[in-house]
Amino acid sequence: MSGVRTPEELTDLFRRSGRKVTAQRQCIFRILEGDETHPSAEAVHALAVREMATISLKTVYQTLHDLAEMGEITALDVGTGRTRFDPNVDRPHHHLVCRSCGSVRDLVVDFPGLEIPAGAALGFEVGAAEVVFRGMCPDCRARIPRARRTRSVTATR
Repeated sequence: MSGVRTPEELTDLFRRSGRKVTAQRQCIFRILEGDETHPSAEAVHALAVREMATISLKTVYQTLHDLAEMGEITALDVGTGRTRFDPNVDRPHHHLVCRSCGSVRDLVVDFPGLEIPAGAALGFEVGAAEVVFRGMCPDCRARIPRARRTRSVTATR
């Protein structure tokens, strides 16, 4: 699965784009490497303060938004209450969202023929589509008795 570039590559990209490279930003780059959880800025900050106690949440937000502006990550709003950041920008994909814990995972699958019917786009020029599937992740399903899970799924249909 594709992911965010290495910390060294992101450092070079920031420098080439005229952005300041700081120890705080390099810390954030290291945290993002290999992370497939689609972390929120708050989650990245929580990990960053373990390494660098003085790093601010504002710095984390700014760095993540800079990376999104550069096309290195995607800012997602999948209804979890916080913007999540997706490092998988190289491969078209959709998302699975746990309605219990809010975890987000990539779903790499093609939906051939997914299109808006003629006249239904309300004048929008649509360039891309993203499908979000909501359900329960394996960890949350394991914590809820099977009988209760079945009732809650039936009630939401």
